[in-house]
Amino acid sequence: MNCCNIEAVVSFDERGQLVLPKDLRKKFNLQAGDKFGLVSCANGEKLCCLALVRVEEMQSSIKDILAPVFSDDSK
Repeated sequence: MNCCNIEAVVSFDERGQLVLPKDLRKKFNLQAGDKFGLVSCANGEKLCCLALVRVEEMQSSIKDILAPVFSDDSK
């Protein structure tokens, strides 16, 4: 599984918006209204990278991480 590929080069418009190319939206079945979390990696104020993660994936990952904290093993 290749998880990190450069899929496209995009730029910000004057309103700070990015447009993902149509072929990329089609390839990954991205629809208007899909929700993504924006994850950043920075060293102080120097930005290294930004990643988009589907909110559904973030929710399931967070649930998996926190499940042991909320499990009731004290019985």
